[in-house]
Amino acid sequence: MRGEPERFTFRRKRKAATPILPGLRQAVILLLLASPLLSPPAFALSALQGMPGSNGQSEEEPKDEAPSAPGLPLPDPLVGSSSAPATPVLPLNGGKPADAIYDESKLPEPVRRTRQLLVEAAASGDIERLRPLLGNGTSGAEISVGETAGDPVNTLKELAGDDAGIEILSAFLNILATGYVHVDVGTANEAYVWPYFAAKPLTALTPPEKVELLRIVTAGDYQDMLDFGTYSFFRIGIAPDGKLKFIRSGE
Repeated sequence: MRGEPERFTFRRKRKAATPILPGLRQAVILLLLASPLLSPPAFALSALQGMPGSNGQSEEEPKDEAPSAPGLPLPDPLVGSSSAPATPVLPLNGGKPADAIYDESKLPEPVRRTRQLLVEAAASGDIERLRPLLGNGTSGAEISVGETAGDPVNTLKELAGDDAGIEILSAFLNILATGYVHVDVGTANEAYVWPYFAAKPLTALTPPEKVELLRIVTAGDYQDMLDFGTYSFFRIGIAPDGKLKFIRSGE
């Protein structure tokens, strides 16, 4: 007997569901990004360069506009230069005014030669090189420094703080580097004298002149001289004929 045909029951396979939620999420994100309220503003390159933290500098950013420093003033002529103006001073003797002079070309040739020999002797460090210039006896230079002994070189050497007399030579070198005065013109006492402080009241010194003086003496010596009333350190005088006339210290 033919039975009823066999019934086959089956379930249709359902198609895989389309992932609606992920797709919707993407659409929402795209929508949000497209919104002008949420999307970050776009900046031009010039604007980005002006933002804080960028390497560029905004055109509106204030710039330091420090005024340009004025040029340094030209220095005054060095003390002792030939262009330095003459300084009025009192003469050592007589009533005529004398001037502090720095220009060596105004010295007579014999005086200039003797001064140069003194400078070379002092710079050598050998005090014996002064002997030909000092001379001996009544024909030699007047040495009026402390207790004068028979030998002029030994007299100077004994005043130094060292055995070789280097200290005296150093003092002479500094003294001969200052200005000089021409005193007692036309008399038997006429001389060219270094330093010019010997003929100028110390109370009338200008600041540059004080600097020049303190290259020769200490500040304490300077104060003692002010109390004493005059320059009292070494003075070197040369006669117009070039003879070394005197080396003095004290009053």
